[in-house]
Amino acid sequence: METEKFDPTKYFGRTVQEMLPDEQPREKLLNYGADSLSDSELLAILLRTGSKGLNVVDTSKAMLNHFNGLRNLSKQDWQSMKVIPGIAKVKAITLEAVFELSRRLQMASLGDKVTITCPEEAALFFRPKLRDLNHEEFYVAFLNNSKVVTGCRKVSSGGSTSTIVDVAEIIRQCIINNANSMLLAHNHPSGYAKESAADINLTKRISEAGKIVGIPVDDHIIIAGDEFVSLRNKNLF
Repeated sequence: METEKFDPTKYFGRTVQEMLPDEQPREKLLNYGADSLSDSELLAILLRTGSKGLNVVDTSKAMLNHFNGLRNLSKQDWQSMKVIPGIAKVKAITLEAVFELSRRLQMASLGDKVTITCPEEAALFFRPKLRDLNHEEFYVAFLNNSKVVTGCRKVSSGGSTSTIVDVAEIIRQCIINNANSMLLAHNHPSGYAKESAADINLTKRISEAGKIVGIPVDDHIIIAGDEFVSLRNKNLF
C-alpha cells in the first residue's frame, strides 16, 4: 500500500475545457479510437471529473505517477486510491471494479471449457486471479477425468507472507465438487519465484490426504508476478 504523501501542486494546469478538442480524451477517442489514448487519458474518461485546481487528465496522471504506473495502480483497493484529491469513494470503487473486470476478462479468454494438462496451462488459469495481489491467497481447482476444470474455490486468504490452509477443507471441497483430481495454487506477493519449505510440506500433506480418498494432486503452482513455479515439475511431492 502506498504511503508517500501526495503533492497536488505538481499537477496544476489547464481545465479540460481549455484544452484543444483533439487533446480532450472523449473527443480524441471519438475521432481517433481508444488505442490512440494514453493510460492517463483512458483513466480520465472513467473518472469523468477532476477536482478544484486539478483537471481530470492531471488527476489521472497524478494517480499513475503516485502508484508508479497502471500495473501497480490496478493492485490497489479503493481505500488506497482515495489518497489522490478528487478520488472519492464512488470513483475509487469504479476503478477497482474496472480492474477486477479486466482480470476476469483474462480468465474468460481461456473459454468456457478449460483443460489443464501442464504447468503452463495451470499458470495461465491462475495468473489473473493471483498475480497482482498484495496478500497471499490459496486456491484449489477441481478437475474431471479429462482434466477439464469443473470448479475453482479460494480456500484461504492471509497476509503478505503466508496464509493458513485447512487440508481437511480442501479434501471436503474436492469431494463436494466430485473432483477426480485437484490442482493447487497460491501466490507470492513478493514476486519471489521460489517454493518455501512450508509450501513443500503443505503440498505433501494435501497429496497424502488426497490419495486416501482417491483424489490426487496434479500440481501445485506458485504465482510470483509474471513468473511461476511448478512443484510437480520439481518432483517435490
